[in-house]
Amino acid sequence: MPRTYERTHPWLGFELDLRRFPAELWLLLGEARSKCEHLAGVPLRPETAKQLHALYLAKGVLATTAIEGNTLTEEQVAQHLDGKLQLPPSKQYLQTEIRNILGACNDVVSAIASGTPVQLDPATINDFNRRVLADLELREGVVPGAIRTYAVGVARYRGAPPEDCAYLLDRLTSWLRDLDQHAPAEMGMAMAMVRAVVAHLYIAWIHPYGDGNGRTARLVELAILFEAGVPAPAAHLLSNHYNETRSRYYDQLDRASRGDNGPVPFLLYAMRGLVDQLRQQVDRVREQQLDVAWRSHVHEQFDRLEKSATTDRRRWLLLDLSRQPAPVRRRDLMALTPRLAKAYATKTTKTLSRDINTLIELGLAIQEGGRVHARTEVIQAFLPVRRRASPPPASSTRADNA
Repeated sequence: MPRTYERTHPWLGFELDLRRFPAELWLLLGEARSKCEHLAGVPLRPETAKQLHALYLAKGVLATTAIEGNTLTEEQVAQHLDGKLQLPPSKQYLQTEIRNILGACNDVVSAIASGTPVQLDPATINDFNRRVLADLELREGVVPGAIRTYAVGVARYRGAPPEDCAYLLDRLTSWLRDLDQHAPAEMGMAMAMVRAVVAHLYIAWIHPYGDGNGRTARLVELAILFEAGVPAPAAHLLSNHYNETRSRYYDQLDRASRGDNGPVPFLLYAMRGLVDQLRQQVDRVREQQLDVAWRSHVHEQFDRLEKSATTDRRRWLLLDLSRQPAPVRRRDLMALTPRLAKAYATKTTKTLSRDINTLIELGLAIQEGGRVHARTEVIQAFLPVRRRASPPPASSTRADNA
């Protein structure tokens, strides 16, 4: 006997024809996979790695809740991560939403990292929903983790018939397992990205819960991505993309249900955003790597000199100068940082001039118009010679249709 959703929601077909993927989508999937594998293998200083993880975790957690109305800022989420956020009683529910998502994300990542795979079945997805709604004041009839028994809608979109939601959720998880099992081994991570986005899309389409469907969908997406080997900071980027393009996100969800190309348009929208975000993340990591290379170069240069308090002072001057975003006035150098202020406390400006001249002679600094800056650009000389490529077009300028 036909089910109601087959008449009301015919786009819930659980079909994915890879032959209908446009060339751009395959290219995006390949680039995303390559960049994720690059990020996974990049060694960073422990402090830098910790900072990057906290930064993208805060962005991802905030994005997951902000899409659905949470008004906390990224700075406030960072304060919550440090245990320092204090809100008045009227706004504490916003912090509870953040805490729920953060706890669920951390548990997913910790479980998978320790070798315990997440069993993506209806019970797990129900538990995700229970966790995102825990301790929140909810509308009448909304039960955390329970499939809804009534009709719901978001703007113009109506969720699947309540009598079919449990069946559809079971069908979705079975289909996702089939996609995983039949994916070629060499396409593992790329196909996981497809499965993650499709899972997100179908949960949004089915809308199986009375509340928290979007947050639940993004947790499922995170679990699939991280299980496939996407580094944790990168696994949060899709949520950030959806939040930064919020109006287009909802438009794409709606259009995907009315088009004749299934999930492909939404996949294109998601992968364009993911690749853009990955490029930015790779650039940020590259900056950190160049800084590590620069500091190593500085230490190598000074290790060749005679060990002395003067050598140490000049080394500190150069390293502290290299952390400044712009050239520094000579008169500000002696108190630029606490350790420089201490090193120059009993010195004169003549000592500073000798130190600057030595750095210039070593080719490590330059002085222009009474301002001094570290020649960190010299480290670029160690990169392979290549033609400078034109910047890729921003995703906001691309067409959204396949």
